[in-house]
Amino acid sequence: MHHFMSNSPWSGPLLISKMQEDVAHEDKFQKGSVLLLDESADDKAGRHSVGAGRQYNGRRGKVDNCQVGVFLSYANNGYHTWVDGEVFIPEDWFTDEAAAGRHRVGIPEERSFQTKPELGWQMIRRVCERGLPFEAVAFDTLYGRNPWLRDQVSAAGMEYYADTPANTKVYLEPPVIGMPRNKRGPKAKKKRVLSPKAMRVDRLRHDLDTIWHAITLRPSERGYLKADFARRRVWTVRDDNTVVEEWLLIRRDSKKHTYTFSNAPAATPLLTMAQRKSQRYFIERSNQDAKSELGWDEFQATKFRAWEHQLAMTILASWFITHTRLDWADRFERDPDLLAKYEVDILPALSVANVRSMLQAAMPLPQLSPEEAAYLVVKHLDNRTRSRKSRLRSGSSP
Repeated sequence: MHHFMSNSPWSGPLLISKMQEDVAHEDKFQKGSVLLLDESADDKAGRHSVGAGRQYNGRRGKVDNCQVGVFLSYANNGYHTWVDGEVFIPEDWFTDEAAAGRHRVGIPEERSFQTKPELGWQMIRRVCERGLPFEAVAFDTLYGRNPWLRDQVSAAGMEYYADTPANTKVYLEPPVIGMPRNKRGPKAKKKRVLSPKAMRVDRLRHDLDTIWHAITLRPSERGYLKADFARRRVWTVRDDNTVVEEWLLIRRDSKKHTYTFSNAPAATPLLTMAQRKSQRYFIERSNQDAKSELGWDEFQATKFRAWEHQLAMTILASWFITHTRLDWADRFERDPDLLAKYEVDILPALSVANVRSMLQAAMPLPQLSPEEAAYLVVKHLDNRTRSRKSRLRSGSSP
């Protein structure tokens, strides 16, 4: 097993590409799918593992010694799966002094330093070339605040939903770019924005022209996911003084606000934008499932090839589970009598834990009998449905 994961020459990227082709032909993903870009860190001791070092660990919210992977997930109507990933290798790994370390872990000679947004764009282009159908791309703040990434996605004709920090500055009118002057001539050596004054995006939530709409996004285990949304046309300025017009989409959950840039067409309904932006939740689910259910958190190998192999096997497992959930939903119609019995409007889909229970009965050396697996699945679905019924009665929502 150690040789299979760390040294065997089978290609992890080739296995991933075959899986992506399979996903691209899934009927349920042909309309309404969204690509989701995010990262996930794993604690490491020392610099023995590829890419390990002192860097920002989002899970802990601080700079720590860790290894960071950049991942691409694919979501549609509550179904989600990892579809690609790249290990982030910090810039100091590419110095002359680090050459021995690169050789030890097997980093390819042609590999050079790439930022996380560059890795993300590389993966987005790959899945496009392999035919994955999607209607938008969504990023978290680290990627969304990067204007280069937004411009790359926009230039390729893709719609994006890019989270940005609350202190990001925008303009409410097209900015005038020029050389500041006084009576003696130019006051500066380069052009800049002359007018109007920039405004922080978090101030716009209090602006009288910001109109809020209550939107029901989707059913959830706790009832219905609801939030307030508003949007404004804004302008941002790139480093080369290029002016770009974008949407600023604001989401309000109680006292929490998030801010998202989008290049969606002007005629796009607010409901559509809110739903596409809110799909980003599902890469967090994909990351959590990979670690808690699929063994990603148990990865201990150090080599670059081992990381690619572990990624390929994890992606394959993720797609197997998603495909099983889709197949189960197609084969077994929801019984209207059960809806009446539980007094709910929808019945839950299979969970990752449910699929695991069925696998434990179906494997060559079963850990559960078919009857035991069926009992566990039914019990879990029953508990989730009763919980939803209770939440709907109390009128609460997440």
